[in-house]
Formats: sequence, C-alpha cells, structure tokens
Amino acid sequence: MTFRRFLIAFGGLLVLFLSLYTWNRNSHVLDKAASSLGLEAVGFLIEPLRDAEDACTAAWRRYVDLVSVREENEVLKAKVRELEAQILGHREDMAELARLRELLQLPVDDSWTPVGARVLAARLGPNSMLDSITINRGYATGASPGTPIVTHKGLVGRVLRASPHTSTALLLTNPGSRIAVFTQESRSPGVLTGEGAAKPLAVRYMQRATKARQGEILITSGLDGKYPKGIPVARILSIAPSNYTEFMTIYAEPLVDMHNIEEVMLLEATGIIRPPMPLEAEDAFIGPPLPERLRDERARQGQDAPGASRRGGF
Repeated sequence: MTFRRFLIAFGGLLVLFLSLYTWNRNSHVLDKAASSLGLEAVGFLIEPLRDAEDACTAAWRRYVDLVSVREENEVLKAKVRELEAQILGHREDMAELARLRELLQLPVDDSWTPVGARVLAARLGPNSMLDSITINRGYATGASPGTPIVTHKGLVGRVLRASPHTSTALLLTNPGSRIAVFTQESRSPGVLTGEGAAKPLAVRYMQRATKARQGEILITSGLDGKYPKGIPVARILSIAPSNYTEFMTIYAEPLVDMHNIEEVMLLEATGIIRPPMPLEAEDAFIGPPLPERLRDERARQGQDAPGASRRGGF
C-alpha cells in the first residue's frame, strides 16, 4: 500500500466518521444502539454471576438451616424420650394407685387392722424350698408370724417368719399350708391344702353329701383362728367322689395370681373380741355376698326352723 492510498483511505474513513457523527448528533440513533448493545452485554455478563451468587447463598442458607434443624431435632427427640418416660412412670403410678384403692376396699371388722406392704421378692416353683414371698414389713411394723396376708382378690397366705422390718410369707400354694374354708353358697366345710406352685389346691375332708359345685368360691371359715372369716381364697375346678375315702375329691385354683403380686395387705389382729352375733346375722361374712337366690332360700329355711343350725355341722 502506497502513501497516497493510505491518505485516500484515511480521508474516506474520516469523512465517513464525520458524516455518521453529524447524523448521530441529529438523530441519536447510534447512541441508542450503543446504549442498548452495552446494556445487553452487561446483562449477559452479570446475570450468570448473580445466578451463581444466589445459588451459593441458597446452599449456604440451606446448610445453616439443616444444622439448626438437626440440633432442634435432637432436642425434640430428647424431649420426646423424657415425656415417654414420664408417661410410663405415670401409668405405673396409676396402676399402683388402682391396686391400692382396691386393697383399701377390702372389708374387715374391727378385730383386724389392715396394714399395706410391698413385695420385695418371691420364691416359687420346684427349685424353691417354700412357696413364699418377702415383704417390707416385720414384727416391728405389723408383720408378726402368723399374720394373714391378702390382696383385693383374696387370700395370699400368712407370715411365716419375721425380722424387725422384713418378713417371709408362706403362700397358700405351699404344701405346708392348711386353711379352714367354706364353700360360699352351699356353706360346706373343708380344709384347703397347698400342693405346690404348679399344681391346683386340694380340698380335704368335705363330706360326700356336700352341695358344692364346680366354679363355686371357697372362703375362709375362721374356725382355725388363723384367718378372718369370709376372705375369698380359691375357686373349685373339679369335684368328684373319692374312690378311697368317704370324702369328696376336690381341686381348686387360687383367686390370686401368685406369680404377679406387687402389693399386699396384712391383717394384724387387734385383740378385740367380737360380741356374739344375733341369729339372723350369724351367717354374715367378710367377702363377696351370697347370691340373691341363695339368700332368699336360706331366709325361708330360717323362718321354717328358727332354732335349727345353718352351719352344715360346723
């Protein structure tokens, strides 16, 4: 390229620039185009940067929120565990309260004083020498040897030996247990004996003429002087004439589940002697009432023979 051509090209470009400049001064077309182009370029560059910034900010906020949520979740889980433990404790307290209320409803006369006790341990089964429980009462706190022990369901046994504040109770399932009983409805007397924890109880010396039936409740007669009269003891499972003696062969089950005893009631003798009851009340007893039909029948019998004994030989 020669110098002349350079000057011609430079002059043409200068003329073109001056023409465009003059035209733009009047119309502002190039200014608007340049402004729009610049804005588009800036937007094209800035928008991805802003998106990246927003993504990073959102990720950081989510991480911080997750950390806070995790911490809050751990706190809530600990609170839930604490509340569940409290609920379980309250349930146990309510169950114990229900059992104690039922114990307090056990009717006894003024010759016996009820004393509550908690079962500390139990020994049942073929490997134990005695079917027994250990309670947190001793002879200094109302559990002298021979004291009857009951629950709201019925008789448990009696205290065998005692220290000042702890004692061992012999359960009625123990083979050494002997309890004088009546059948609740027919009032047939007998002696309830233990045969071991895994075996039913046996009723001895009940006459063949008895009107006892399967399912009838056995209650303490009080004739042995060891237990208050009328405490429910067992339910008859089977009854049949004996092949070897003149008595009936009777088996019964305890009313109290000996494997699940937590609280018991001791019946401490007060030494008060009850006055003789009138004839019309001598069949009254502590424990479940007689069925209405039997009460009516016995009332009629009493009217027919007012001086006759209604004890079946006892």
